Amino acid sequence: MNYKLLSSPLQGFTDFRFRNAFNEYFGGIDTFYSPYIRLNGKRIIKPAYERDILPENNKGLEVIPQVITNDADEFLFVAKYVQQFGYKELNWNLGCPYPMVTKCGMGSGLINSPEKIDGILNKIHSESDILVSMKMRLGYENSQEILNVFPVLDKYPLKNIAIHARIGKQLYKGGVDLVSFQNCVNAANHKLYYNGDITSVTKFKELQERFPTIDHWMIGRGLISDPFLPNMIKNDTLIYPENKIKVFSKFHDILYQGYSESLSGNTHLLLKMYHLWEYFAPLFPNTPKGLKLIKKASNIKKYEAAVAQILDNENH
Repeated sequence: MNYKLLSSPLQGFTDFRFRNAFNEYFGGIDTFYSPYIRLNGKRIIKPAYERDILPENNKGLEVIPQVITNDADEFLFVAKYVQQFGYKELNWNLGCPYPMVTKCGMGSGLINSPEKIDGILNKIHSESDILVSMKMRLGYENSQEILNVFPVLDKYPLKNIAIHARIGKQLYKGGVDLVSFQNCVNAANHKLYYNGDITSVTKFKELQERFPTIDHWMIGRGLISDPFLPNMIKNDTLIYPENKIKVFSKFHDILYQGYSESLSGNTHLLLKMYHLWEYFAPLFPNTPKGLKLIKKASNIKKYEAAVAQILDNENH
């Protein structure tokens, strides 16, 4: 196979529990990126961040840790931290579109500051031997911003630049901007990865045809809304496995069990599962109001009954 599929991280979703369960029941992803580590000015790694990247929690997976920061010393601190676990690469998030991040001049809010990016990369490459890769949007306000940063990035031996083909202020609204992504392909000297709206095998093939030089494809939300997708892409099939409901059911139960052990209190657990079902629900067309059933489940017993009903509907 002449391409690789990568899992783009989603904060609050694609943690090690999700990655392990996904890999066991679906497969198709070559490399997982962990959700970002954020320090908030403190030189302390939260226990949740540590658990997420511990090698023993990611056995048999290729995982690349990610950091979100606008400070070179913070980056270096995290680089040293992940290296002690054997990681050789650290991905720098310049893609996050959420206002609480961008208003601090981080994520996609940093793309319009080429000089600042230059200063950070210069210090990192002077003081650390970690391999740096980038995850970016096309910009925050407009898609010219990334093109203005490319001359800066060209000065450094970055492993790759993964580009989500939207601008930050779009969040996830509206379509991807494939014309601007093509402009990036034309202008970039580094290896580019594509990210954004890979939601079906057909869509993947269209993108592959449009961008023949791209051989690394990142799937973000599409991985949660259709966990069967990566394997279907790899097997070049539009047909779901016959045991689709059984496989999903096992995957769900492993996740549910993992989160019930790690989250404090049933309220947190039900909220976590509800957010996952916001993605899962379209997989179950026989239960168009499936998400409402999940939302109305006010306790564990009702939640389990709602899930059983949704899965049962699909089997008939």
